[in-house]
Amino acid sequence: MARVWIEDRENHEDYRESMAKWQEAKRAGSKRQPPGRWRVRWYGPDGKGKAKTFGKLPQAEAEVQALTARLDKGSYRDPQSAKAALRVVAEEWHGSLRKQGRRTKDDYRELLDLYVIPKWGDWQTGAIQWRDVSEWVNDLCTLPGKRGKSLSPARIAKTYYVLSGVMKHAVKSHRIAASPCHDHDLPRNDDQDDHVYLTHDQLETLAENAGRYQTFVRTLGYTGIRWGEAIAIKVGRTQLADRRIRILQAYSDVDGHLELGPVKNHEKRSVPLPRSFADELLPLVEGRHRDELLFTAPEGGPMRYPNFRRRDWDKAVQAAGLDGLNLTPHKLRHTAASLAIAAGADPKVVQTMLGHKSAAMTLDVYGHLWPDRLDEVADVLDAGRAAALARLRAPVAPAG
Repeated sequence: MARVWIEDRENHEDYRESMAKWQEAKRAGSKRQPPGRWRVRWYGPDGKGKAKTFGKLPQAEAEVQALTARLDKGSYRDPQSAKAALRVVAEEWHGSLRKQGRRTKDDYRELLDLYVIPKWGDWQTGAIQWRDVSEWVNDLCTLPGKRGKSLSPARIAKTYYVLSGVMKHAVKSHRIAASPCHDHDLPRNDDQDDHVYLTHDQLETLAENAGRYQTFVRTLGYTGIRWGEAIAIKVGRTQLADRRIRILQAYSDVDGHLELGPVKNHEKRSVPLPRSFADELLPLVEGRHRDELLFTAPEGGPMRYPNFRRRDWDKAVQAAGLDGLNLTPHKLRHTAASLAIAAGADPKVVQTMLGHKSAAMTLDVYGHLWPDRLDEVADVLDAGRAAALARLRAPVAPAG
């Protein structure tokens, strides 16, 4: 049996009844179209029968050709599935997230509930067009957020990412053929203006004033690892002979409770240590069980960010004369990146240190710190051209 065929409904009882009602309505002045005589029928990949009617035979024939091509190529989408409300697809998407930690999933949940579902929840998934999404992004950029304040560029980008994830799920689940979330201009994130790049002298002064957490501050400033990664380092993950620390897990603060989970982007990695700094870690490692935390709170257990800021960090920043820089522990990542770049590290090395998803992301954030090598390239080109001209203009020795 053919997978797609045309059925003539002229002699079908239901068609005749529909035509009689249409003719009566037409005599009464109705301008609606007559019922479709030609019914295209087919079996979808799920084996279930589908149908769609057309008023003219050429229309039905064109639909048969289109359906047959999509079924052959595997690009077929059930027209009915595209009618699913976006809130249904959004719940499917959020429930399918497996790699993300609880904090990330909670953040996505909040954005769904605040901005995505209130706008798109009742829309049919297949009805959302590129222009609709573009207008929505404009609204996110210009209108106050749900808490009365303008959304930051980073928050707008993440909100857009959530809708994009939902639509990508709709494509993968064969509800729609293509996502409308592509090639949209998002507001520029000017967070680089808030970066703080400490010199070696400033970093060492800060560490010297951090009391018992001198080594912890140096770890943040020289490796660029995140706060949650730093407080989750276990003794057994230090490889001091090789000048490495293995970053495998991170703590996240979820509703006031610290939860141990995977590192961001699932980028497990080894970060390098300067030799002198690796030696400073020895007293924290020797004689301790490999499963103990390398850095702990004064009372034991993992360090808590608010306590560290209030009790140790803010005082160290002030004592080091850095209190006008709006410096936070997280911003020591920028210092680590800048010091590594100044030492000659290439983008791939810095990407590995920081746990970025790609070197492209590293270049987007820190590309301005790499020295301009255009003159260096021009000088090499000059040398090559001069050598070529010298060869071309060299006198040719006479034959014989």
